Amino acid sequence: MEKTRGRYKKAITLTLSYMVMACAAKAQSTYLPINGVDYNVLDKLETRSGKLDSNLFLGDKPSSRKDAINFLVEQRKNARYNELSKIDLHNIRRMESISGEWMPDGDGAIDSKQPIFRTFYKKQPDFVHVNTDDFFLAVNPIIGIEGFYEKDNPSKPLYINSRGLELRGRITNKLGFYTWFTDNQEKPVSYVANWANDRQALPGADYYQAPAANKYDYILAGGYVDFAAVKDHINVTFGYDKHFIGDGVRSLIISDFATSSPFLRITSRIGKFRYQNLFLELTSPYSRTGDRILPRKYAAIHHLGVNATRWLNVGLFEATMFTTRDFDIGYLNPIIFYRSAEFAAGSNTNVNVGLNFKAIALKHLQFYGQFLLNETKGGEGNRFGLQLGGKYFDAAGIKNLDLQGELNIVRPYTYAYHDTSGSYSQYNQPLAHPLGANFAELIGIIRYQPMRDLYATIKGMYYIQGVDTGVANYGSDIFKSTENQSPELGGFINGPKGNCALVNLNLSYELRTNLFIDLGTTYRKYVYANNFLPGTTSTIVYGGLRLNFIRRGYDMF
Repeated sequence: MEKTRGRYKKAITLTLSYMVMACAAKAQSTYLPINGVDYNVLDKLETRSGKLDSNLFLGDKPSSRKDAINFLVEQRKNARYNELSKIDLHNIRRMESISGEWMPDGDGAIDSKQPIFRTFYKKQPDFVHVNTDDFFLAVNPIIGIEGFYEKDNPSKPLYINSRGLELRGRITNKLGFYTWFTDNQEKPVSYVANWANDRQALPGADYYQAPAANKYDYILAGGYVDFAAVKDHINVTFGYDKHFIGDGVRSLIISDFATSSPFLRITSRIGKFRYQNLFLELTSPYSRTGDRILPRKYAAIHHLGVNATRWLNVGLFEATMFTTRDFDIGYLNPIIFYRSAEFAAGSNTNVNVGLNFKAIALKHLQFYGQFLLNETKGGEGNRFGLQLGGKYFDAAGIKNLDLQGELNIVRPYTYAYHDTSGSYSQYNQPLAHPLGANFAELIGIIRYQPMRDLYATIKGMYYIQGVDTGVANYGSDIFKSTENQSPELGGFINGPKGNCALVNLNLSYELRTNLFIDLGTTYRKYVYANNFLPGTTSTIVYGGLRLNFIRRGYDMF
């Protein structure tokens, strides 16, 4: 088991410091879990309203529950003008109930008709719900049970089994907090197990035990404290969690694919401007060997977004990844350009810069995109990534039918570095796009909610990626040093090609608040150009039950 006592000692010290600072602060918040259905609701309602909300800024996730509720209250008032359906109104009321402590009356959670022993589930969303003038606490169990059948997989049975607890609350309206943990056993489908064995990392997890072939046992935990340094303008959040910047299925800046990490986030909001400083402590690439302290590295990210018009949001970002060494205190300056601090310190760091945008039109359409440039020294290559996407809400006049299409292209060696510890990664996992680099990807999604508790999703994905053969480094593996580049073979994607097509159909039915039944099927085919290596085909059927748990899908690559 890896030793992380130093990290936790640091985390405890910083947490106590921020709690002391919070005593003079007000208007703290908690945040919506990334990847929940709530973001689809907010995204649609903002587009259907015809204007961007300068409090939401959905491109920076997780989003504040307080800001989300304030937005939803306004959307309910404008429901007739925006032609919202009965299902839209149900979705609004559902979200208001789950985050009811932020409703105008301070108690928007829906009462249960039959509480258990008159004590538990007094409110529909929460197992334990305490709400007074000076204190709020919601306690909920976490359960996730899912079984998979994969044709021609000798490792049957396949499953995910997760159990845990979550708590969120506030103290005297000065300190917001959230924490959770789960104990997990997982035996994933073949291509995920192959990925995990090859990279010595399980997607989304950190340390794990492997008691049997392709079986993983691990504990996940996270949490944060949040307070407002300047009421309604500056929030400071310290914790251990994931982040996502962007409006698409993927992010080229930072995504929630990799496991959580310790972070300090400063979020500033003035009018139509939102400025986020994100400081991360990450785990450098490593090999699973004996009991030891894992190497650490640090990252600093700036993201400035502005609602330039009522329909257009644009953003600029800069991300600096340090190699394994002490964090340079100059990067804690919340307004300085990192590149200038780097030159002044004479450091050698991996820097990404770029921009993103979101535009809405005709109350039904949304367009978004990102451009990332991997700045290098010494002319190490032409490295960049590009994303373009669009969404169509209530498509063709059909209520609650939403369409999405997205194109992602990342050039070879993007996110990599000559010192492999400086790769854009966390715990042997890419920090941005799961595929790493050297690929072109197309994603299409159909979402349909035919009734208020039924969610149907069809997701299709196709990508082409350069493949390393032998000791070759054609630029897809971000963990390989850029000093060992293989020669360009021509074309936008370097090296021999691998082609992957995936289709997933998922049905989720909400039995009661946050209690879902899931059924679905996935078909995935991976082949190599000219059949220079054997391909693979996977046909998967699955079903499960989850409570206060985000479904762990295997449609990521």
